[in-house]
Amino acid sequence: MFSKVLIANRGEIAVRIIRTCQKLGIRTVAVYSEADADSLHVSLADEAYLIGKPRVAESYLNIEKIIEVAKTAKAEAIHPGYGLLSENPAFARRCEEEGIVFIGPKADVIAAMGSKIEARRTMEQAGVPIVPGVSFALDSADEAAKAAASIGYPVMLKASAGGGGIGMHIARDEAELRQAFEGSQKRAASFFGDGTMYIEKYIDRPRHIEIQLLADSYGNCVYLWERECSIQRRHQKVVEEAPSPFLDEETRRKMGEAAVRAARHIGYANAGTIEFLVDEQKNFYFLEMNTRLQVEHPVTEEITGIDIVEEQLRIAAGEPLRYQQEDIRRDGHAIEVRIYAEDPNTFYPSPGRITAFSAPQGEWIRHETAVQSGAAVTPFYDPMIAKLIAKGPDRQTAIERLLEALRHYRVEGIKTNIPLLEAVLSHPAFQAGDTTTDFLSKHWKPAKAK
Repeated sequence: MFSKVLIANRGEIAVRIIRTCQKLGIRTVAVYSEADADSLHVSLADEAYLIGKPRVAESYLNIEKIIEVAKTAKAEAIHPGYGLLSENPAFARRCEEEGIVFIGPKADVIAAMGSKIEARRTMEQAGVPIVPGVSFALDSADEAAKAAASIGYPVMLKASAGGGGIGMHIARDEAELRQAFEGSQKRAASFFGDGTMYIEKYIDRPRHIEIQLLADSYGNCVYLWERECSIQRRHQKVVEEAPSPFLDEETRRKMGEAAVRAARHIGYANAGTIEFLVDEQKNFYFLEMNTRLQVEHPVTEEITGIDIVEEQLRIAAGEPLRYQQEDIRRDGHAIEVRIYAEDPNTFYPSPGRITAFSAPQGEWIRHETAVQSGAAVTPFYDPMIAKLIAKGPDRQTAIERLLEALRHYRVEGIKTNIPLLEAVLSHPAFQAGDTTTDFLSKHWKPAKAK
């Protein structure tokens, strides 16, 4: 096992990784920007190094500076967390070149899965169902219109290098597609440095269900059941739960086996997630692969009892997987909500200083955050300030416990999306398990801003 690990991230995920390293007796190295000098992850780590100015391009995305710190601190490995550099093949490659272990898959695997067009081709070769569409780049609106005509409307215009819903657009006819194409292309190029576009058939009212994988370097791979992440705003997840209230055991098994087949086909090692769209008839289609730890990994940990970060560290250190598929249990139900510093009516970020902060405690409550009273929420980073997770022996109990925890959650000085989260969890459709991706557009009616 490693003796020292650098965490190339910030916020609650950096704190989360530090906690597991402490449990394993691993010393930790934090990096931070000028805006994060007083952050919790900085004080919890054994060592901390300033790496630049507040903007991520000048700090958390500065590959050479992070590599320099790792070498100075004599860190044997780097954990990238999620977001930032976690799915950057150039970063993984630089770690390999410097003899530093990247806690994640190999750079070429990240690159292959980072291109959604290439990922579609790869999954098709692995025998994993994919959404009907094209697996080549569309260079113009004319090409897009021709492809859409062959697929049939409605279609989803997507950025090959995209994520977080950026560059995505639903087109229900040719006029709408042509109008959206150039803008989506430019937006993708601006955010990802790559404006490559492709088209898939739009699946109406799907579920977004993902399979958590663990794979080692010896060909062993298991799935840790599924998470349903269908409650989304602008293609960003808001509520996640495990297991899905929609799947039957046969579909659950087929999806898990398809995900393992995909991972083995590409020679995957470490923790990863295969995301699927599932239609009303329980047909499932590959959406994308995340070659990193997911924000919502705690709900899987809660129902399986497996520390996914610990397994990431063990796999990266060269240990064989400690589990076979029959060892993976499923106990109870867990639900996670993401608490954002944002106006629940306009969804605009709400930066500022937190004047008072307290979270409920309890045997069935898990709270992950890096903020505290007096902390500043800056406009430089994602506005998520915490994750709140509740577990119960069944779904209804988990919902009730999470609602009770949200009612006692206290954040003053900024606005948060807690009213939205309470409304979702209380809604009869959510409680009945009717959690398709159009949930918020159908059921959430924000109050008028005053």
